[in-house]
Amino acid sequence: MRIVADAHIPFLKGVFEPYADVVYKAGPEICREDCLDADVLVTRTRTRCNAELLEGTKVKMISTATIGTDHIDLPWCAAHGIEVFNAAGCNAGGVMNYVFSAMYGVASRKKIPLQGAKLGIVGVGHVGRRVERMGRKLGFQILRCDPPRAEKEGPEDFCTLDELLAEAQIVTMHVPLDESTRGMANDDFFGKMRPGTIFINAARGEVVDEAALLRARPKLGALVIDTWCNEPDVNQHLLSECDIATPHIAGYSYQGKQNGTSMAVRAVARRFGFQGLEHFYPETEVDLHPVLIDVAGKSQGQVASMLQYNYPIFTDDFLFRTDPQGFERLRSFYQYRREFYVE
Repeated sequence: MRIVADAHIPFLKGVFEPYADVVYKAGPEICREDCLDADVLVTRTRTRCNAELLEGTKVKMISTATIGTDHIDLPWCAAHGIEVFNAAGCNAGGVMNYVFSAMYGVASRKKIPLQGAKLGIVGVGHVGRRVERMGRKLGFQILRCDPPRAEKEGPEDFCTLDELLAEAQIVTMHVPLDESTRGMANDDFFGKMRPGTIFINAARGEVVDEAALLRARPKLGALVIDTWCNEPDVNQHLLSECDIATPHIAGYSYQGKQNGTSMAVRAVARRFGFQGLEHFYPETEVDLHPVLIDVAGKSQGQVASMLQYNYPIFTDDFLFRTDPQGFERLRSFYQYRREFYVE
């Protein structure tokens, strides 16, 4: 059996070797020739899994150590009998940490009050739920927009996108990328926002029309961007307009990477009967359990300081601004951070 795997998936090397012949390559460099005799691809978002890569190969399964699947041509894979597994929710805690470190960071720098503010969450799936939970514990008023959930669960606890944009003082994007969400943050979207709104995108770059965002920039109170159109070739004008700009690393926590790799490995183990890997979870030499932060009775400034201590997000911003051409290198060699949570 042969497995082709992205060389930058952490905690993976050595795991499959007792069961299969494993080839490691950088994600963007994986090509059709690598896959001709492969049974499984273990990927990240940087491998475009489409007909060009997979036509005529032996690949039976793609296991991606990521939440998103927009790098995979799902209809083509389904039509050709290739199973696809994604690590749904693996990095939700890391993205949640990113959102609040960024939010409190820009609010501190720009003297924006957050106490009792309305936090609008667009997309309330794995990540959005974590953002909602943290937001409630920090005293935000929560506005939730998720049409598929509203249709399934009833509209009572959800609002329309127009309502959210008209009321929210912070808007954070957590939708998957598909044809219904591609370019959804357009001129109309930004036109309905309140002046002074903090806008955060840590979902996928293509959910935002970047030209529309630049036109709307003067009305925004702060702008935080982690995901970009045309990665790794980011819009330099947009980068210069951001209060915080990072190279698609919002979910890069130790726990997120452990979760993603373990879920990808377990899926392959179940499919091919790799006994001993059904409950695989990466071991580390240090304690990586999430850190509990006590915010009871703390001021906005104190909370901001605690969040920055646990995740100094402006360091990531600085490293990216000084080397925007190093987008992929910064991601591949990122120093993963430990997650935090509040009770």
